[in-house]
Amino acid sequence: MNHKERLLTAVNHEEPDRVPICVWYTPEAERALLRHLGVESDQTETYKAAGGPLPILMDHDFLISWVGPCTSYYSNPAEEYTDEWGIGWKWFRNSVGGSYTEIVRHPLANLVDPAAFSLPDFSCAERYAGTDRLLADYGTEYGIMGGCACTLFELAWYLRGLEQVMSDMVMNKDFMHAYLDRLVQWIDQAGTRMVGLGVDIIWVGDDFGMQDRMLISPQLFREFFKPRYAELFAKWKAINPQVKIAFHSDGEIYAIIPDFIEIGLDILNPVQPKSMDPARLKKCYGQHLTFWGTVDIQEVMPFGTAADVANEVRQRLRTVGPGGGLMIAPAHNIQPEVPLENILAFYDTAKTAGRYPIRDT
Repeated sequence: MNHKERLLTAVNHEEPDRVPICVWYTPEAERALLRHLGVESDQTETYKAAGGPLPILMDHDFLISWVGPCTSYYSNPAEEYTDEWGIGWKWFRNSVGGSYTEIVRHPLANLVDPAAFSLPDFSCAERYAGTDRLLADYGTEYGIMGGCACTLFELAWYLRGLEQVMSDMVMNKDFMHAYLDRLVQWIDQAGTRMVGLGVDIIWVGDDFGMQDRMLISPQLFREFFKPRYAELFAKWKAINPQVKIAFHSDGEIYAIIPDFIEIGLDILNPVQPKSMDPARLKKCYGQHLTFWGTVDIQEVMPFGTAADVANEVRQRLRTVGPGGGLMIAPAHNIQPEVPLENILAFYDTAKTAGRYPIRDT
């Protein structure tokens, strides 16, 4: 099988030759692995429209073309910068030598009229030049995914502030509905364009989970977000019935997984194992969902040994892999403190122990 065939077989709940793999990185971790491979490159894959060399060098089974709010994270080297949405970002350094950006300015904090702001234009063809290149250069061999994370809930509070958006959902419902109706326009344009171009998977996402509970109630999710996702999913599948839809939410979101299944979700990411049990999810929902992720990034990848990583990967393969429906990956970006040997242990184990039929080893 080639990479694309392997991915689509797994997502269609059949067993390919091996479980598809994918890893995503912070820029520092990505550059470190590239240097280990003898590649001196600043062209990193992280949140870029056309990606970099690492996914191909490491034999990933799909490539991601990113558009939208998530591309603002590392978009400017200036200590503070403003992105195209008007959101203010600032760089910070952590104790292990990594850098990250945080939002320091919410441009719509004082918005009164939901019609009184402008959205970036996602109808222009130039935004999708990277997607076009990936499809043209690699679309026969690899699965191609359109990455449009930070889609609606996260964008709402990036622009307005989390506390204000939480208050709006309870105290200012008419405003919130009108506000979300404005914001959903960008993903309608972007997702529709990418599906039309021929991506295999369209990936949207908003973090609704904390470590052990939801960030908002299931009732608020169903009132404000589920209907809008449902309309998007239906529209995209009407354009291409074969397109698969992936959704990202960190944390514990058990309560709303049936809602996502109801509106046509195909793939759940990242299946954070310290928040939700991947084996339980497979047993309950494996006939409906493919699970993308499942490998612990909070403890095992950064602080375990290479043997610990191998054992973690084997456990996920045994408990989630049978019958297809698994795209194995760490459950978020590889951070700078993750030892190189642990990264390589993930890949080695996923490629060897992930061959079907999966054995109980």
